[in-house]
Amino acid sequence: MKAIYPDNGDGDRAADSEAVPGLRPDLEGASDVASLTLEVDGEVFTCRPNEFGGTDYTWISGPNPGYGFGVSPTPNPSLDEHVENIRGFLGVVDPTTGHIETD
Repeated sequence: MKAIYPDNGDGDRAADSEAVPGLRPDLEGASDVASLTLEVDGEVFTCRPNEFGGTDYTWISGPNPGYGFGVSPTPNPSLDEHVENIRGFLGVVDPTTGHIETD
């Protein structure tokens, strides 16, 4: 995913790749990036860079086909960061209905 999440080599986005309202990052070759499949706490998700420099997560084992969530631009997310994002999502979703719980 490094090609999709450019940085200056130290994990921080380069100054010229900062978000600019109304513009999105250059995504040349983004469609060639394969998705990553992860099992977290017994649930299966695919992770794939999206066209805005973030990550889309699809809940493969969930009750709603195609349901998931997205995360705003994050340069070079690590495997641990993907797991943390998924656990955060699972923490607010009812595993039976697949919907976000409301108080």
